[in-house]
Amino acid sequence: MELEPILHRTVTANGINIHIAEKGQGPLILFIHGFPDLWYSWRHQITFLSSHGYRCVALDLRGYGDTDIPTSPTSYTSLHVVGDIIGLLDNIIADQEKVFVVAHDWGAVTAWYLSLYRPDRIKALVNLSVAFTPRNPKRKPLDTLRAVYGNDYYINRFQEPGDIEQEFAEIGTERVLKEFFTYRNPGPLYLPKGKGFGHPNDSPIVLPPWLSEEECKYYASKFDKTGFTGALNYYRNIDLNWELTAPWTGAKVKVPVKFIVGDLDLTYNAPGAKDYIHKGGLKRDVPLLEDVVVIEGAGHFIHQERADETNKHIYDFFKKF
Repeated sequence: MELEPILHRTVTANGINIHIAEKGQGPLILFIHGFPDLWYSWRHQITFLSSHGYRCVALDLRGYGDTDIPTSPTSYTSLHVVGDIIGLLDNIIADQEKVFVVAHDWGAVTAWYLSLYRPDRIKALVNLSVAFTPRNPKRKPLDTLRAVYGNDYYINRFQEPGDIEQEFAEIGTERVLKEFFTYRNPGPLYLPKGKGFGHPNDSPIVLPPWLSEEECKYYASKFDKTGFTGALNYYRNIDLNWELTAPWTGAKVKVPVKFIVGDLDLTYNAPGAKDYIHKGGLKRDVPLLEDVVVIEGAGHFIHQERADETNKHIYDFFKKF
């Protein structure tokens, strides 16, 4: 039984109101969620690590949940989001103190940027699902994604403002979320126009053991309120991030890192990903990489699907510091 509830509050930082959930006392662990997710993504980690001597803080990123949703599509670059995180940390922890960071999916992308921009604020990082991607100065990322996967690839379908939102509205918020959470094909995710997720909207979706109807309803209640545009704007800034990060071309990630991925994760099965992760590329770009963990039989939402294993990996890594 949980003796203390998770506390919720709003912190004003970087010109916006940021919702955070926190629990526990001790060294601070900041949790950064991905798409289509919320602070709630980390419920299992918060419970476990707060009971093992850590102060756990999970935020709703800008555009999500109970955090503000800036209206300008270009207000979702890595500089904005890392700015939110630095502002939040300045607000909740004393004197530029270093913190532990755990992140997943777009949160992991954000944590890599955080590591490049402000390594002085990170004690150690556990990143889930999305490996570091070194900047290619010769080609914009969306050009590469279109060349490799074509226009129906989900990231390419997310680019046109309002287009995928309209399709999601027709499918229904809760069903869209269930489709993403139950996606277990290690191949790329395609969303052909007008075809939704490739099966009829009234066909049943069987939830995995790690996700309940009640949990889905919590997610849906938040995305019903916010819509998906804020979350999708992260994808719409991929090329702008590329432009803005030209000064960091060739920069290394200089914080201690543990990387964890499921072997069924679509990110791990992307062309070239396994070679990059296992054959020296990731270690070259992240010289303080201490461990790569591949969890067999696990999909994309590894921290929910395999919460106990993930918790142990995080705990075992951070206790070294």
